[in-house]
Amino acid sequence: SQVNSWSPPSVDPQVIHTWSQVSGICLLFQDQFDNLEKHTSWGIDFLERYTKFVKERADIELSYAKQIRSLSKKYHPKRSREDESRYTWCLSFAATLQQLNELAVQREELAENLNSQIACELTRYTQELKTERKTHFQDGRRAQQHIESSWKQLESSKRRFERDCKEAERAQHISDRIDLDSKTDGEKRCSLKARQTAQQKQQAAEESRKDYVTSLNQFNQDQHQHYHTLVPVIYQRIQDMEERRIERIGEAMRSSAEAERKVLPVVSRCLDAMMDAAESIQPRKDTGQVVEVYKSGFDPPGDVEFEDYSATMRRSISESSYLDNRTEGRRHSRKLWPFLRKNKVHKHAHTHTHTHTHTHTHTHT
Repeated sequence: SQVNSWSPPSVDPQVIHTWSQVSGICLLFQDQFDNLEKHTSWGIDFLERYTKFVKERADIELSYAKQIRSLSKKYHPKRSREDESRYTWCLSFAATLQQLNELAVQREELAENLNSQIACELTRYTQELKTERKTHFQDGRRAQQHIESSWKQLESSKRRFERDCKEAERAQHISDRIDLDSKTDGEKRCSLKARQTAQQKQQAAEESRKDYVTSLNQFNQDQHQHYHTLVPVIYQRIQDMEERRIERIGEAMRSSAEAERKVLPVVSRCLDAMMDAAESIQPRKDTGQVVEVYKSGFDPPGDVEFEDYSATMRRSISESSYLDNRTEGRRHSRKLWPFLRKNKVHKHAHTHTHTHTHTHTHTHT
């Protein structure tokens, strides 16, 4: 009988090396993908932290405006006084308080712009960014799972092909040995059965080879699509997303500066108005107003006359004439000295009159 020799196809060492490379690349891709996921997550955290910074700054601007407005109200006169409308330094301070109110309005406008145009927009954009990032990494995971599944299918078909080849080779060896040893009819029947088994194993190995080739071609196609199409596209989308995020932060910073620059002209005009108010103060005019309001209208007093207390000892001057002259002198003195207290003058006059009367009475006695 003819011996049917069959040997399984050898596995190409280059293919084994390629499989090892593919496995390592998959693990490397997964590691880099995880690192990229962490980096983009940190980027979103930074965006949220910057948004919080803008909100807190807007709160500070509002608080500052509120305090400035409260300060202006606190020092603004409750009721209009005639004095405050008369003096230039009072009018200047009132104008300064009015400009402080306008400054408070500008800080409120700045806070409103920071909140509505920057913080709110960043909050909305952050939510959109989170959704986009989630989509990109889900696509990346699906692509990774697909290539891993294709790789597992290839590994399974390869192992099955390897197993079927070994079984076919072993069945062929058994069949060949039985053919050599068979002499009786029974042995020949066993040889025929062994030959049939070997043929079945060979057919199974051939089917496994076809499955393996199909799986290998499919994996190579999937791998090429994965590393040349899917992964580059996903990475490019993630890069574009990151660039937009970074650019958006830069735009927010510029918008913050522009929002403050927008109120600077009005703030500058308020400060100019404060300077003008300060320069409008006229000390000479204000003191002239004080002189005009509080001048007494009295003429300057004359010289104080000498009061001769020794005159009481002169017999040539009568008592009545002396008393009349003293009374007239005191009346004239009170008229010339408006700043003397009336009760003090009256007390001095009464004491002097009493002393004079007492002395005169004593002398008369």
